[in-house]
Parts: sequence; structure tokens; C-alpha cells
Amino acid sequence: MTGTPYLIFILTVLLLGFLLDLVVSFLNLRCLSPELPAEFTDVFDASEYARSQEYTRVNTRFSLVQSSYSLVLTLGFILLGGFNWVDQLARSLGWGEILTGLVFTGLIGLISSLVQLPFSIYSTFILEERFGFNTTTWKTFVVDQMKAILLVVLLGGPLLAAILWFFMSCGQFAWLYCWLASVVFIVVMQFLAPVVIMPLFNTFEPLAEGTLKTKITDYARRQRFALQGIYTMDGSKRSNRANAFFTGFGRFRRIVFFDTLMSKLEENELLAVLAHEMGHYKLRHIPTMMVLSVLQTGLMFYILSLFLGNQGLFAAFGMEHVSVYASLIFFGFLYTPISLVLGIFFHMFSRRNEYQADAYAAQTLQGECGNESLISGLKKLSVSNLSNLTPHPLNVFLNYSHPPVLARIDALRQKQTSNCHD
Repeated sequence: MTGTPYLIFILTVLLLGFLLDLVVSFLNLRCLSPELPAEFTDVFDASEYARSQEYTRVNTRFSLVQSSYSLVLTLGFILLGGFNWVDQLARSLGWGEILTGLVFTGLIGLISSLVQLPFSIYSTFILEERFGFNTTTWKTFVVDQMKAILLVVLLGGPLLAAILWFFMSCGQFAWLYCWLASVVFIVVMQFLAPVVIMPLFNTFEPLAEGTLKTKITDYARRQRFALQGIYTMDGSKRSNRANAFFTGFGRFRRIVFFDTLMSKLEENELLAVLAHEMGHYKLRHIPTMMVLSVLQTGLMFYILSLFLGNQGLFAAFGMEHVSVYASLIFFGFLYTPISLVLGIFFHMFSRRNEYQADAYAAQTLQGECGNESLISGLKKLSVSNLSNLTPHPLNVFLNYSHPPVLARIDALRQKQTSNCHD
């Protein structure tokens, strides 16, 4: 059979990926220690620390059950000709190649979403509820799902249609046009997300006048950092987890604080969180990561172009017809090892950036308790989110975009002695 080598490769990748997750999960659980790290004795009591470790155990077991379930269904779907069945269903409508491709991709996405839906429901309403995180109502959950589907159709549909058209009409340079179209889409979304998309899910309000806003405004002015505005977001609508982030570019940049973060941190700690995020911009982490992401997208499209219409690949999935749209789906299986390697590189780069942003915040807020304020903020967020304080190094290497909190605190203490004055 012409598809046998491809089928063996794909099945091997799926099984090895699962085994790697299994090993990492086992090692991560082995790293859990009942002894509270000395750094956290001022914010964690023994019972709460034990609860955070139980949260890690429960989440790990849940993740393994979910990945096992997904693996079995994926293997069955491939071996029993599920992709060919969906293709026949899409073709039965008698539409053109692009519309058929949109239907095929939509049906595959719908099946995947339905498979994962029970796990999403369990995670939100049972697991997260058990540990006091969930504040999502059933109405919010359902509406979120519907909005997400609508956005995929309205935004993802035209982009996919363009990619299919390029590959069917533009010959050997089609991958280049697909790459350029994707880059334009990504850039446009960076501007649309904060003003059009995100408000569909959350309410944003300008930060109220007061000492915090004055501190932020003064700090941004000293750092010559233009801000379009400072906002709070109703993160508590879905979860008690706390966060903050920047959106937009240039003079359209805005800082957003979750309302949950506002309730958990002191003003100097919030300012330190802001300074950390500002550090990413000042140190050009954001454009650098975007350039790397763009280059990765170009690499992906180029490699994809080499496998379009590959008879062996389609034979591996038991397909009766060769098509560009199915090639996009099947290529995802082949690209998994490359994605893993690139993911490790991006995580390493991201962890380095986090250390640098921490150092920037500590340095620029030195006279305003920058070092100690950032450390105390990190501690409180770790306690609030029941973070795993002792992850296994292999788990960090493969999966962590941020360094473990103890490593970040240690780096801050080594780089600078606190110069905090009340």
C-alpha cells in the first residue's frame, strides 16, 4: 500500500506524543513535595499549600484521561476511514471545491469540538468549581461557545477560502501568497481584537481616577510610553483567576487589569505588574516574537506546499479523492514533530524574555519598591491561582512559556537588592 509509510509515521507520532505527555506528567507529580518552600511561608499556610498540590494532581489526572480519550478516538477515526466519510458528506452537496473545503473543514472542527465539549464542561463546572475558581454560568458558557463559532465562521472562513484559492490557482508560489495573506490577517486582528472582538466577551471600563491611575500615568510618562488608556475587565464573570495584559500597538496601546487582579494586589504590586508588561514592549519582545511567529508560519506553508496532493498521504487516511483542503488537515499530523521542536525553542525564548521583563520592572521601579513589589505580587498570584511551585524541569523545558515562580523570584533577588522605602 502506498500510504503505509505515512500511516506508520502518523500513528507513531501520535503514540510517542502521548507517551511523552505520560512520562512528563508522572515526573511532574513525583516532584510534588509536602514541604512548603521557605520563600512562600509568609503567604502560604500548610493547608492551602496542600490544596494547591491537590489541584495539580487532579488537573494532571484529568489531562491524562482527556488525552487518552482523544488518542483513542483519533486513531479510530483515522483507521476506520472517518475523514473519507466526512469528505463524501461534504462532496454530496455538489458545491465547488472551495465551498466543499469549507464544509469539510467545518465538519472536522465541529466533530472535534463535540468530542472535547464534555471535558470542557467537566473542567469548568466540576473541577474548577471544586477549587473555587469557576464563576461561569451555564448561560455565559453557552453564549461563549456560540460567539466563538460565529467568529470562526466570519473570520476564519474567508481566510481559509483565500488559502484554498491560492493553492489551487497560483502554482509554485502559492505558499508565499498564503503566507502574506496570513500575515496581513494577523496584523489586522491585532488592531481589531481589543476594540471589536474582546468586547464581545467582556466589559471594559476605564480605570477610575485615583492614586493607582496617577502612579501608572506618571510611570508611563517617565518611561516615555504612550498609552491609549487604562482599563479594567470583568474577568470575574468567568473565573476568580487574576491577570493583566497589554493590547494594541503604538499610540493605540492599552493596559487591561482583570477586576480579580485589582482585588488581590496592592497598588505598588499592580504597578510592578504593569512595569513587567511594559518591559516586554521596551525590550522589543513583542515585535521579535511576532517576527519569529511570522517566519514559522512561512516555514509551515512552504513545507505544506511540498505535500499537497500527495497520493501516499491520502492513501494513509483511506481517502477516495485528493484535495487541497484535506491536505491542510492531514499535513497537521505530519507537522507535529516540527511544531514540538519549534515550540520548545519559542518557550525557551519566552522564558528568557520573562526574566528580562522582571529585571526591567525591578530596575525602573527601584525607588518605588519595584523589586519587592514584583516579588510579593508574584507570590500572591501564585497563591491565588494555586500554582505548582515545584514543576519538574522536563515539564518546564517542554511546556512552560514562563519560568517557575521560584526561579523568577530567585533571579530578582540575585540581580538587585530591594531599595524599598515607605
